[in-house]
Amino acid sequence: MSLKRTRLLVVWAVVLAVAGLLVAVPGRSDAAPTGWKYTMVGFSNGNDRAMDVYGSSDGTQFQLLRKSAYRPPTGRVRDPSIFRNTDGFYYVTYTTANGANIGFARSRDRVNWTPIGDYPVPFCCALLPGTGDGTGSMNIPGSSGSSALKSFPSLSPFTTKAWAPEWFIDGGRVNVILSMSTGGGFVPYLMTALEPSLRLWSFPVPLAGIGADHIDTTIVKVGSTYHAFTKNETHKYVQHAVASSLAGPYRFVTPGNWGTFVEGPAVIQLPNGDWRIYLDAYKSGKYLYSDSADGMRTWSATRELPGLSGTVRHFGVMRERG
Repeated sequence: MSLKRTRLLVVWAVVLAVAGLLVAVPGRSDAAPTGWKYTMVGFSNGNDRAMDVYGSSDGTQFQLLRKSAYRPPTGRVRDPSIFRNTDGFYYVTYTTANGANIGFARSRDRVNWTPIGDYPVPFCCALLPGTGDGTGSMNIPGSSGSSALKSFPSLSPFTTKAWAPEWFIDGGRVNVILSMSTGGGFVPYLMTALEPSLRLWSFPVPLAGIGADHIDTTIVKVGSTYHAFTKNETHKYVQHAVASSLAGPYRFVTPGNWGTFVEGPAVIQLPNGDWRIYLDAYKSGKYLYSDSADGMRTWSATRELPGLSGTVRHFGVMRERG
Protein backbone atom coordinates (compact mmCIF):
# COMPACT_ATOMS: atom_id res chain seq x y z
CA MET A 1 0.00 0.00 0.00
CA SER A 2 1.39 3.43 -0.95
CA LEU A 3 2.28 6.00 1.66
CA LYS A 4 -0.23 8.44 0.10
CA ARG A 5 -3.10 5.95 0.36
CA THR A 6 -2.19 5.07 3.95
CA ARG A 7 -2.30 8.74 4.95
CA LEU A 8 -5.70 9.13 3.23
CA LEU A 9 -7.18 6.20 5.19
CA VAL A 10 -5.87 7.58 8.49
CA VAL A 11 -7.42 11.01 7.77
CA TRP A 12 -10.76 9.39 6.82
CA ALA A 13 -10.81 7.32 10.02
CA VAL A 14 -10.25 10.45 12.09
CA VAL A 15 -13.10 12.23 10.28
CA LEU A 16 -15.47 9.31 10.99
CA ALA A 17 -14.46 9.20 14.66
CA VAL A 18 -15.10 12.93 15.10
CA ALA A 19 -18.45 12.64 13.34
CA GLY A 20 -19.39 9.79 15.64
CA LEU A 21 -18.81 11.98 18.66
CA LEU A 22 -21.27 14.53 17.29
CA VAL A 23 -24.12 12.05 16.81
CA ALA A 24 -26.29 11.25 19.86
CA VAL A 25 -26.54 7.57 20.66
CA PRO A 26 -30.22 6.67 21.18
CA GLY A 27 -31.29 4.85 24.32
CA ARG A 28 -28.25 5.61 26.45
CA SER A 29 -29.15 5.00 30.10
CA ASP A 30 -26.53 7.46 31.32
CA ALA A 31 -27.96 10.42 29.38
CA ALA A 32 -28.67 13.44 31.56
CA PRO A 33 -32.34 13.61 32.66
CA THR A 34 -34.38 16.36 31.04
CA GLY A 35 -36.76 16.93 33.96
CA TRP A 36 -39.30 15.19 36.15
CA LYS A 37 -41.93 12.67 35.21
CA TYR A 38 -44.95 11.65 37.23
CA THR A 39 -46.69 8.29 37.14
CA MET A 40 -50.24 7.90 38.41
CA VAL A 41 -51.90 4.54 39.09
CA GLY A 42 -55.55 4.27 40.02
CA PHE A 43 -58.87 2.64 39.36
CA SER A 44 -61.85 4.21 37.63
CA ASN A 45 -65.40 4.90 38.71
CA GLY A 46 -66.62 2.00 36.64
CA ASN A 47 -64.00 -0.66 37.32
CA ASP A 48 -62.09 -1.51 40.50
CA ARG A 49 -60.76 -4.81 39.10
CA ALA A 50 -58.25 -3.12 36.79
CA MET A 51 -55.54 -0.51 37.32
CA ASP A 52 -55.05 2.33 34.85
CA VAL A 53 -51.70 4.10 34.38
CA TYR A 54 -51.21 7.78 33.51
CA GLY A 55 -48.13 9.93 32.94
CA SER A 56 -47.34 13.64 33.35
CA SER A 57 -44.40 16.02 33.21
CA ASP A 58 -45.85 18.59 35.61
CA GLY A 59 -48.17 16.75 38.01
CA THR A 60 -51.23 18.53 36.59
CA GLN A 61 -51.82 17.41 33.00
CA PHE A 62 -51.94 13.61 32.91
CA GLN A 63 -52.15 11.46 29.78
CA LEU A 64 -53.31 7.86 29.69
CA LEU A 65 -50.40 5.44 29.24
CA ARG A 66 -52.51 2.29 29.35
CA LYS A 67 -56.10 1.52 30.31
CA SER A 68 -56.49 -1.64 32.40
CA ALA A 69 -52.72 -2.02 32.53
CA TYR A 70 -52.98 -4.50 35.37
CA ARG A 71 -55.66 -6.97 36.38
CA PRO A 72 -54.92 -9.08 39.46
CA PRO A 73 -55.68 -12.78 39.20
CA THR A 74 -58.40 -12.38 41.85
CA GLY A 75 -59.99 -9.61 43.85
CA ARG A 76 -59.91 -5.87 43.40
CA VAL A 77 -57.09 -3.45 42.71
CA ARG A 78 -58.20 -0.45 44.74
CA ASP A 79 -56.09 2.34 46.28
CA PRO A 80 -52.84 1.47 44.45
CA SER A 81 -49.50 3.00 45.45
CA ILE A 82 -46.38 2.98 43.24
CA PHE A 83 -42.62 3.38 43.67
CA ARG A 84 -39.43 2.43 41.80
CA ASN A 85 -37.08 0.14 43.68
CA THR A 86 -33.29 0.00 43.46
CA ASP A 87 -33.59 -3.14 41.30
CA GLY A 88 -35.06 -1.01 38.51
CA PHE A 89 -38.58 -2.43 38.81
CA TYR A 90 -41.70 -0.44 39.55
CA TYR A 91 -43.84 -1.91 42.33
CA VAL A 92 -47.47 -1.38 43.25
CA THR A 93 -49.29 -2.41 46.38
CA TYR A 94 -53.07 -2.19 46.60
CA THR A 95 -56.28 -3.07 48.42
CA THR A 96 -57.58 -6.46 47.34
CA ALA A 97 -60.82 -6.08 49.35
CA ASN A 98 -60.33 -9.77 50.13
CA GLY A 99 -60.09 -9.93 53.89
CA ALA A 100 -56.79 -9.04 55.55
CA ASN A 101 -54.67 -9.22 52.38
CA ILE A 102 -52.82 -6.56 50.41
CA GLY A 103 -51.68 -7.18 46.83
CA PHE A 104 -48.33 -6.66 45.11
CA ALA A 105 -47.23 -6.49 41.45
CA ARG A 106 -44.18 -5.24 39.56
CA SER A 107 -43.25 -3.86 36.14
CA ARG A 108 -40.18 -2.92 34.10
CA ASP A 109 -41.91 -0.20 32.10
CA ARG A 110 -44.93 0.96 34.19
CA VAL A 111 -47.48 -0.48 31.74
CA ASN A 112 -46.82 -4.25 31.68
CA TRP A 113 -47.35 -5.73 35.14
CA THR A 114 -46.71 -9.11 36.71
CA PRO A 115 -48.47 -10.13 39.92
CA ILE A 116 -46.26 -10.97 42.87
CA GLY A 117 -49.16 -12.19 44.98
CA ASP A 118 -51.31 -11.29 47.94
CA TYR A 119 -49.70 -10.84 51.33
CA PRO A 120 -51.80 -11.97 54.31
CA VAL A 121 -51.33 -9.41 57.06
CA PRO A 122 -50.60 -11.28 60.30
CA PHE A 123 -53.55 -12.07 62.51
CA CYS A 124 -52.65 -9.54 65.12
CA CYS A 125 -53.13 -7.69 67.43
CA ALA A 126 -54.82 -8.43 70.73
CA LEU A 127 -56.32 -5.21 72.06
CA LEU A 128 -56.05 -3.52 68.65
CA PRO A 129 -58.13 -0.31 68.76
CA GLY A 130 -60.91 -0.01 66.25
CA THR A 131 -63.59 -2.64 66.69
CA GLY A 132 -67.10 -1.38 67.08
CA ASP A 133 -69.15 1.42 65.57
CA GLY A 134 -66.38 3.04 63.56
CA THR A 135 -65.35 5.49 66.27
CA GLY A 136 -62.91 3.25 68.09
CA SER A 137 -65.41 2.19 70.72
CA MET A 138 -66.51 -1.28 71.65
CA ASN A 139 -69.72 -2.47 70.01
CA ILE A 140 -71.60 -2.69 73.29
CA PRO A 141 -75.34 -1.96 73.29
CA GLY A 142 -75.98 1.48 74.71
CA SER A 143 -72.30 2.49 74.57
CA SER A 144 -72.50 4.90 71.64
CA GLY A 145 -72.81 7.91 73.90
CA SER A 146 -70.22 6.84 76.44
CA SER A 147 -67.00 8.85 76.09
CA ALA A 148 -65.28 6.43 78.47
CA LEU A 149 -65.64 3.67 75.91
CA LYS A 150 -64.56 5.71 72.88
CA SER A 151 -60.91 4.83 73.40
CA PHE A 152 -61.49 1.29 74.66
CA PRO A 153 -59.56 -1.14 72.45
CA SER A 154 -60.75 -4.14 70.56
CA LEU A 155 -60.74 -7.51 72.27
CA SER A 156 -60.53 -9.34 68.95
CA PRO A 157 -57.15 -10.90 68.13
CA PHE A 158 -57.96 -11.02 64.41
CA THR A 159 -57.36 -8.46 61.68
CA THR A 160 -60.37 -8.58 59.36
CA LYS A 161 -59.39 -5.83 56.90
CA ALA A 162 -56.12 -4.44 55.54
CA TRP A 163 -56.75 -1.50 53.23
CA ALA A 164 -55.08 1.43 51.48
CA PRO A 165 -51.41 0.34 51.60
CA GLU A 166 -48.92 3.15 50.81
CA TRP A 167 -45.20 2.86 50.06
CA PHE A 168 -42.79 4.95 52.10
CA ILE A 169 -39.04 4.75 51.49
CA ASP A 170 -36.88 6.03 54.33
CA GLY A 171 -33.10 5.87 54.25
CA GLY A 172 -33.14 2.99 51.80
CA ARG A 173 -35.66 0.99 53.86
CA VAL A 174 -38.88 0.04 52.10
CA ASN A 175 -42.00 0.45 54.23
CA VAL A 176 -45.73 0.10 53.74
CA ILE A 177 -48.24 2.20 55.68
CA LEU A 178 -51.57 0.36 55.81
CA SER A 179 -54.94 0.72 57.49
CA MET A 180 -56.00 -2.24 59.61
CA SER A 181 -59.31 -3.10 61.28
CA THR A 182 -60.60 -5.84 63.52
CA GLY A 183 -64.19 -5.15 62.56
CA GLY A 184 -64.74 -1.43 63.11
CA GLY A 185 -62.73 1.72 62.61
CA PHE A 186 -59.30 1.58 60.98
CA VAL A 187 -55.89 2.18 62.59
CA PRO A 188 -52.72 3.14 60.64
CA TYR A 189 -49.86 0.64 60.92
CA LEU A 190 -46.31 0.39 59.60
CA MET A 191 -44.61 -2.68 58.08
CA THR A 192 -40.99 -2.82 56.89
CA ALA A 193 -39.59 -5.11 54.18
CA LEU A 194 -37.14 -7.66 55.60
CA GLU A 195 -35.56 -8.69 52.28
CA PRO A 196 -35.08 -7.21 48.77
CA SER A 197 -37.83 -9.14 46.97
CA LEU A 198 -40.47 -7.46 49.17
CA ARG A 199 -42.08 -10.78 50.04
CA LEU A 200 -41.26 -10.85 53.75
CA TRP A 201 -42.38 -8.12 56.11
CA SER A 202 -42.01 -7.12 59.73
CA PHE A 203 -44.86 -7.40 62.20
CA PRO A 204 -47.22 -4.37 61.94
CA VAL A 205 -46.44 -1.49 64.32
CA PRO A 206 -49.01 1.25 65.01
CA LEU A 207 -48.23 4.85 64.12
CA ALA A 208 -48.29 6.44 67.58
CA GLY A 209 -50.42 9.52 68.04
CA ILE A 210 -52.85 9.10 65.14
CA GLY A 211 -55.17 6.61 66.78
CA ALA A 212 -58.28 4.71 65.78
CA ASP A 213 -60.77 5.64 63.10
CA HIS A 214 -58.20 6.89 60.60
CA ILE A 215 -57.73 5.44 57.11
CA ASP A 216 -55.83 6.23 53.89
CA THR A 217 -52.71 7.40 55.71
CA THR A 218 -49.83 8.56 53.52
CA ILE A 219 -46.49 9.97 54.67
CA VAL A 220 -43.85 12.25 53.14
CA LYS A 221 -40.63 13.49 54.71
CA VAL A 222 -39.48 17.10 54.43
CA GLY A 223 -36.09 17.70 56.00
CA SER A 224 -36.19 15.86 59.32
CA THR A 225 -39.98 16.05 59.70
CA TYR A 226 -42.45 13.30 58.80
CA HIS A 227 -45.80 14.57 57.53
CA ALA A 228 -48.77 12.20 57.76
CA PHE A 229 -52.00 12.90 55.90
CA THR A 230 -54.90 10.74 57.02
CA LYS A 231 -58.67 10.61 56.64
CA ASN A 232 -60.67 11.04 59.84
CA GLU A 233 -63.46 8.53 59.30
CA THR A 234 -65.70 10.03 61.97
CA HIS A 235 -65.81 13.52 60.48
CA LYS A 236 -64.90 12.61 56.86
CA TYR A 237 -62.05 15.06 56.33
CA VAL A 238 -58.29 14.77 55.85
CA GLN A 239 -56.02 15.68 58.76
CA HIS A 240 -52.33 16.62 58.84
CA ALA A 241 -49.95 15.36 61.54
CA VAL A 242 -46.19 15.69 62.03
CA ALA A 243 -43.50 13.72 63.86
CA SER A 244 -39.74 13.53 64.21
CA SER A 245 -39.67 9.76 63.59
CA LEU A 246 -41.57 7.54 61.18
CA ALA A 247 -43.42 5.56 63.84
CA GLY A 248 -44.34 8.72 65.75
CA PRO A 249 -45.60 9.99 68.06
CA TYR A 250 -47.48 12.26 65.68
CA ARG A 251 -49.22 15.49 66.66
CA PHE A 252 -51.95 17.06 64.59
CA VAL A 253 -51.44 20.48 63.01
CA THR A 254 -53.81 22.75 61.10
CA PRO A 255 -54.67 21.11 57.75
CA GLY A 256 -55.61 22.85 54.54
CA ASN A 257 -59.17 23.91 53.91
CA TRP A 258 -59.89 20.83 51.85
CA GLY A 259 -63.53 20.34 52.80
CA THR A 260 -65.37 17.23 53.92
CA PHE A 261 -66.08 13.91 52.23
CA VAL A 262 -62.56 13.70 50.83
CA GLU A 263 -60.22 10.73 51.12
CA GLY A 264 -57.26 8.94 49.54
CA PRO A 265 -54.69 11.74 49.94
CA ALA A 266 -51.59 11.50 47.74
CA VAL A 267 -48.77 14.02 48.24
CA ILE A 268 -45.99 14.83 45.77
CA GLN A 269 -43.42 17.55 45.13
CA LEU A 270 -43.87 19.64 41.98
CA PRO A 271 -41.07 20.62 39.56
CA ASN A 272 -40.88 24.11 41.14
CA GLY A 273 -40.39 22.66 44.64
CA ASP A 274 -43.94 23.30 45.89
CA TRP A 275 -45.94 20.46 47.42
CA ARG A 276 -49.25 19.17 46.12
CA ILE A 277 -51.93 17.05 47.78
CA TYR A 278 -54.48 15.20 45.64
CA LEU A 279 -57.86 14.33 47.18
CA ASP A 280 -60.66 12.02 46.09
CA ALA A 281 -63.90 13.99 46.70
CA TYR A 282 -65.89 10.79 46.51
CA LYS A 283 -69.24 12.27 47.49
CA SER A 284 -69.27 14.84 44.68
CA GLY A 285 -67.51 12.58 42.17
CA LYS A 286 -64.58 14.98 41.71
CA TYR A 287 -60.81 14.80 42.08
CA LEU A 288 -59.18 17.83 43.72
CA TYR A 289 -55.72 19.17 44.37
CA SER A 290 -54.22 21.83 46.64
CA ASP A 291 -50.68 23.27 46.69
CA SER A 292 -48.30 24.53 49.37
CA ALA A 293 -45.42 26.89 48.64
CA ASP A 294 -44.22 27.25 52.25
CA GLY A 295 -43.27 23.75 53.34
CA MET A 296 -46.82 22.52 54.06
CA ARG A 297 -47.68 25.26 56.55
CA THR A 298 -50.46 26.71 54.40
CA TRP A 299 -52.34 25.41 51.38
CA SER A 300 -54.12 26.90 48.40
CA ALA A 301 -57.83 26.54 47.74
CA THR A 302 -58.74 23.24 46.11
CA ARG A 303 -59.10 22.96 42.35
CA GLU A 304 -60.33 20.15 40.13
CA LEU A 305 -57.70 17.97 38.47
CA PRO A 306 -58.11 18.74 34.75
CA GLY A 307 -59.09 15.96 32.42
CA LEU A 308 -59.40 13.26 35.06
CA SER A 309 -61.72 14.67 37.72
CA GLY A 310 -64.81 12.48 37.81
CA THR A 311 -63.00 9.54 36.18
CA VAL A 312 -60.20 8.36 38.47
CA ARG A 313 -60.56 7.12 42.03
CA HIS A 314 -58.08 6.94 44.94
CA PHE A 315 -54.85 6.95 42.98
CA GLY A 316 -51.18 6.83 43.88
CA VAL A 317 -48.61 9.09 42.23
CA MET A 318 -44.80 8.88 42.01
CA ARG A 319 -42.16 11.38 40.89
CA GLU A 320 -38.84 10.45 39.28
CA ARG A 321 -36.28 11.96 36.94
CA GLY A 322 -37.36 11.86 33.31
